[in-house]
Amino acid sequence: MSPDLYQTLRADVIARGFQCDIDWSESLHPVTDADVFGREYVFVICNSGMKAQIARAIYSRVMEALVVGASAKSVFGHPGKAGAIDRGWRGRKAWLDAYLAAEDKLTFLGALPWIGEITKFHLAKNLGVDVAKPDRHLQRVADVYGLSVDQLCAELSRSSGDRVATVDYVIWRACNLGILLSQEANRYRKST
Repeated sequence: MSPDLYQTLRADVIARGFQCDIDWSESLHPVTDADVFGREYVFVICNSGMKAQIARAIYSRVMEALVVGASAKSVFGHPGKAGAIDRGWRGRKAWLDAYLAAEDKLTFLGALPWIGEITKFHLAKNLGVDVAKPDRHLQRVADVYGLSVDQLCAELSRSSGDRVATVDYVIWRACNLGILLSQEANRYRKST
């Protein structure tokens, strides 16, 4: 992907109302607060395997339940995910301490309940690690250019000055919105 195409995608994502998400990604620092760790863990589990727009509504309901001491099971119909969320929310302080002490943050995150080989990158990004998540959209785009997701995002990060995680977000959001067709990643669809 050319730096010019990336900048075009970035501008279009911003024009569609996502400047705040880019600003958030650019401002991330390593997590030090257990509540932040817990919320990000819950967010990633809610997002796993779901459209982002649907997952946000589920996440909101789950967090409302958790902060008043209720179980995620009271508002989330997936028993495995709800159980992991309850466990993670209760153990967020101990998990944060173990995460901070871990030499390999990605391996630690990948061992948490309902966090897998791809979602560990999502959680790491949200916790302030500057990595790209090799999800299906990013992988397809990288494949078009004969690069790994890491290579694609690192090259565009160097040329743009954006964090690797921000480059990942811009490309993912462009695919999510249909601005960029991930299987034909050189085909930009101008917004109307």
